[in-house]
Amino acid sequence: MHKHFLLFLQINRLQSFVKENHLERRSAQWQAVSESTIKDFPQLSDEQLRFLTCGVYQLKLSASYMQEHIDGESDIHIFREDSNLLRVKIQSRHTSSKKYILWIRYSPTDVCAWYCTCRAGARVVGMCSHIAAVVWYLSQARDRASSSLGVRDWGEYLVDARALPESVDSSQSDSQSSTMEE
Repeated sequence: MHKHFLLFLQINRLQSFVKENHLERRSAQWQAVSESTIKDFPQLSDEQLRFLTCGVYQLKLSASYMQEHIDGESDIHIFREDSNLLRVKIQSRHTSSKKYILWIRYSPTDVCAWYCTCRAGARVVGMCSHIAAVVWYLSQARDRASSSLGVRDWGEYLVDARALPESVDSSQSDSQSSTMEE
């Protein structure tokens, strides 16, 4: 039987663990860290990431999610009782005031389990975009030299309206041009 089908039949054990131990409320059990201190996160290939996400849709969103996360405040925590369990707060891309909390359990070679508080975050076949973004970033992108993650800043193409000359009213321009022609 195919591995994804067997996973589909399972419950999300990490979700059960989080809820049974009230890990969404207990902040004392978590230690804030930067992503550079997470040295043993597995380095995953593109193929492994596609297998975990069941495709590329979530991976295509990963760069923009993580760029927003990096530009804002980083909220990565390690569970004090298990250093291979991460908790991350990430902002929704649809609602700026909404944040999701996600948990990722990993080994040095694999991402073993995940759970996110978003609507799609409890599935065990594939992962939501929030989890996919963090896994992608920690397993591949954080080691790249560029801080932009390939996300384009379209703001550089905008013109500051304060620097534009005063516009001429079209009725004034018509009367001025007729005066000049005479």
